[in-house]
Amino acid sequence: MDCDPLTPLLADYEVRWPGEAEAIDAFRQLQAESLDPYVRERLAGHFTASAWLVSRDRGRVLLTHHRKLGLWLQLGGHADGDRDLARAALREAEEESGLSGLSIEARIFDLDRHWIPGHKDVPAHWHYDVRFVVHAGDDERYVVSDESHALAWRDITTLSTDADADASVRRMAGKWLARTG
Repeated sequence: MDCDPLTPLLADYEVRWPGEAEAIDAFRQLQAESLDPYVRERLAGHFTASAWLVSRDRGRVLLTHHRKLGLWLQLGGHADGDRDLARAALREAEEESGLSGLSIEARIFDLDRHWIPGHKDVPAHWHYDVRFVVHAGDDERYVVSDESHALAWRDITTLSTDADADASVRRMAGKWLARTG
């Protein structure tokens, strides 16, 4: 029996997003690999965990200007062996934002497989990013970490149509707006 916590999360996601079957299959294939897909040392590709960190008013998301990629993206990072990707996403959100009092939704919000260019001694590889909704607590004053050039609360409605925004950020903005009406 499969005791990987990702298995039921992918099954639930598949019910909610049947049009993303190809992406879901890619995540399941990685999950079935013999080499641990939860560690960054698996250079062909590995799981990462991200946070769609929404403000108390549910109208803004906290994005980071990623130091290595030079793009405005959601907070997140490597699982580093943690098979509970929701816990990893929450940890990354706390570390990268400096915010406390965050809460996370248990369901997968979005899946994204993307190519990471080589950097220093790490060759180019795939990230299989599992994304969760994280809610801000009472204090939304963030602290910029070493992993970012900057952080900013961005209006989700504006992001959904911003041609300069990363395509996956636009997709998540659209999902969020469809969900919140």
